[in-house]
Amino acid sequence: MNVEAPYKARVAEVFAAFLGQICMHTLLTPDRPVRWTIIANLRAGGFIIPSRWKRHQAHLKSSEEKARRNPRRINAGPSRFAQARVRGKGSLGKWGLIPTDGPGDAGKITEALISSAQGEQAVPAEDAPLYLIITAGGDGISREVLTVLYTASPWCRSRFVVLRLPMGTGNDGADAWDLDKALDLLIYPSKIEMARALRLTTATGKGPFYAFNILSVGLDAFVTHMTNKMKRFFPGDFYKLWVDMASLLYDRLYRVGPMEIRAYDAAGNTLTTLRERILLLAVGVSGKRTYGSHKWILPDDRNVCTVKQMPLLRKLRLKGLFTTGEHMDKPESILFTAHRVEFQGAYPILAQMDGETLLLEPEDFPGCIERTEAAIPILKGLTKQ
Repeated sequence: MNVEAPYKARVAEVFAAFLGQICMHTLLTPDRPVRWTIIANLRAGGFIIPSRWKRHQAHLKSSEEKARRNPRRINAGPSRFAQARVRGKGSLGKWGLIPTDGPGDAGKITEALISSAQGEQAVPAEDAPLYLIITAGGDGISREVLTVLYTASPWCRSRFVVLRLPMGTGNDGADAWDLDKALDLLIYPSKIEMARALRLTTATGKGPFYAFNILSVGLDAFVTHMTNKMKRFFPGDFYKLWVDMASLLYDRLYRVGPMEIRAYDAAGNTLTTLRERILLLAVGVSGKRTYGSHKWILPDDRNVCTVKQMPLLRKLRLKGLFTTGEHMDKPESILFTAHRVEFQGAYPILAQMDGETLLLEPEDFPGCIERTEAAIPILKGLTKQ
């Protein structure tokens, strides 16, 4: 869809104004100044697909009405960095919204924001502003922001927190699937919690690469790769179409050979050893996680799922079960819990980290996926609304 510039500008200003008003009434750290920065991918599906934007606009309006029941904050406002960054772009600077220009831009914006806050290192943490970064887009934009924060100093993590709004076509890593539920984290009491990440390293030293929801290799990474290549031509949920097409094409483009998988606990003890022809391997930060627009690849508390290679007709028959998590009961699926998973094979294979793909060559093996320490500051609700 070709979205005209006036439409995008109008959507951006409406979004920024509603969200800014909500932030002015947030209950987050009431005794500590809050300085917010909104990093938005205005090309994401939640902005450019009219039906989705209409639904999001209704959620923004109702959330603003709820937020206004809270006292108006005199110690909350957009960050000086955000206001300066978008000076001259209408009301975006007033409300602290910075549009991204393309892949990698959200990470660069976060780096610059952290740099601008360095002058306050001498201020005690309890007196310094809390820098709230609100990401508005899909999993890609939040992954960029969280990667920068994960690799930043402990000082930064004591002064920053991230809220991930579901404004993309794939929002499995957002803090809620529905926009109003994510905004509730600003409107009602919440706390800052340190979350883990997943780290991929390789034998050749590529990386490390980070994911904050699910990191996987195999068929699903191929689906993600092709979706990324085609979504600029076919905006919307193109992932669902590629799930069907990938079942037909994957074996023709990538050889599915034997893969050796070793799983370990946090102490380094071996938990599981497999040698199978593996169609996909998915590792989550925890169990009960989805990917590919809410497909329950990890439907229970176990955080690792492997799916063995199978005939084409069997793939077509089982693919729908991943939406509900019923694949876990099929003989091709092997689920378990692990802290670190090592894998190696003889053929190239694609990996995906929250929607970003990477081709691994045989010399990159063994690859290692492991859960990191808890280091990412995110919001968690204190009460159910």
